[in-house]
Amino acid sequence: MHLDTVTGFRGGIERAAAEAREAEALGFDGMWTVEVGHDPFLALGLAAAATQRIGLGTNVAIAFGRSPLATAQVAWDLQRLSGGRLMLGLGTQVRAHVERRYSMPFDHPAARVTDYIHCLRAIWRTFQEDVRPDHRGPFYQFTLMNPFFNPGPIEHPDIPVYLAGVNPRMCRAVGEAADGFSIHPMHSVGYLREVALPAIADGARAAGREAAAVALLAPVFVITGDDQAEWDRCEQMTRRQIAFYASTPSYRAVLEHHGHGALGPELSALARNGDWTGMARRVPESLVAEIALAAAPADLAAALRARYAGLSARVSVYDPPLPWPQARWRSLLADWNSPTRAP
Repeated sequence: MHLDTVTGFRGGIERAAAEAREAEALGFDGMWTVEVGHDPFLALGLAAAATQRIGLGTNVAIAFGRSPLATAQVAWDLQRLSGGRLMLGLGTQVRAHVERRYSMPFDHPAARVTDYIHCLRAIWRTFQEDVRPDHRGPFYQFTLMNPFFNPGPIEHPDIPVYLAGVNPRMCRAVGEAADGFSIHPMHSVGYLREVALPAIADGARAAGREAAAVALLAPVFVITGDDQAEWDRCEQMTRRQIAFYASTPSYRAVLEHHGHGALGPELSALARNGDWTGMARRVPESLVAEIALAAAPADLAAALRARYAGLSARVSVYDPPLPWPQARWRSLLADWNSPTRAP
């Protein structure tokens, strides 16, 4: 199991190289960028040039905001620049953002992103093997290329594609087309085992693939603290994060799985009124316990391993609601990388 870190470069894109060097020096196995205020690929280019070992990924880049060729080209260049360390994480976003923020089409998202991934691989095959382009999918076509536009082969042409999802239909798309599953932090182990993984297996069977070949990446809400006051603040802010996601229809399948189906519409109504404090109060303790991992700082590494052993290939602490001191990250990584650690 790998321990990764995630960053949105809130301090500015100029911090990308420095943050990557720090993450590598601390001992993280991977660093993932998110598409929030900055382009996730530009940040990875800066990170790749500044590091030697650490894996580099997007978690996630918005697929429908770019054509397959645009994504294929930047991924190909990053794979070459990083020496084969790229993990391409894609997400579909939701209709409002794709249509009104990206000004791009959004229809049949699971089927569309499946075709998108197949088109990516067709483009990469043409780059690597100079074969005639002939992808004619239901949403995307790639039928034209000449040597002037072909970047040519690279040493590590197999770029793993991770796909984000929550609901069963998108999980099925993961099984059909992706190499990895970017789990949303709004998840529980029970939901993964009882809903997400069976859907991935269904998709894999339909595509003639092995579900076991799909690697999982799990960002995790963590509640911790050196004293009771810090613990209480962290728990309250984590509850707010859960309430925010739970107010969005896309994540209601998780609520329904745990018997809280009526909570989603209630939280949505409170969100429309801007009652963020009221939203947090409505999240029950039992739901917080299912979704977030609560552990003392000294126990975090063991708790993460115990929770995701045999389930996820990669884990990360999801954007701590209270900034962690550097000493806590060092302690976590020291525990994680100790000689007696589990595989």
